Amino acid sequence: MKRLTVRDMTKISMCVALCCVTAYISFPLPFTPGMITALTFAMSLTAYILPPRQTFTVILVYILLGSVGLPVFVGGTSGIGRLFLPTGGFIWAWLIAYPLLSYLKGSTPNLKRYMLANIATVLPITYAGGLISMVLLMEITLWQAMTMAVFPYIFGDTLKALAAALLGIKLQKYLGER
Repeated sequence: MKRLTVRDMTKISMCVALCCVTAYISFPLPFTPGMITALTFAMSLTAYILPPRQTFTVILVYILLGSVGLPVFVGGTSGIGRLFLPTGGFIWAWLIAYPLLSYLKGSTPNLKRYMLANIATVLPITYAGGLISMVLLMEITLWQAMTMAVFPYIFGDTLKALAAALLGIKLQKYLGER
């Protein structure tokens, strides 16, 4: 296993900080417990500029910070209890979705591949996590959960994936790394 360099640790720290800050750029929708947030943009960007193991570390550290009480979750919330509320499934799904995106992005920056990987992996995995937690905890039907956890977000999540891919390509060229 490759040792982390100071440069690696700095990039990981910056990505954690970006996730924490962008979680505050959120607003609620009246018909769902979920919120529209810039956090998913930051997580996609993290996956595009870091390798999978480092991406996993960023997501895990972010979740741990929020779980121990730092107000870094969407909308400035915190606490381990957030992981077990109807929207907690989204948070758990991020641990799988974004490292997988980082793995699938390939070794050379490519907008089409980035977008395809994001739309084909991150969105379904994240939505599945949210659907599972909402159906189980809110005792609603799958269709009701989809109208609350998927349909309102598809267009915006696709735009955020595109914006993150464009910026990720630029940053990778600047950083000179995979």
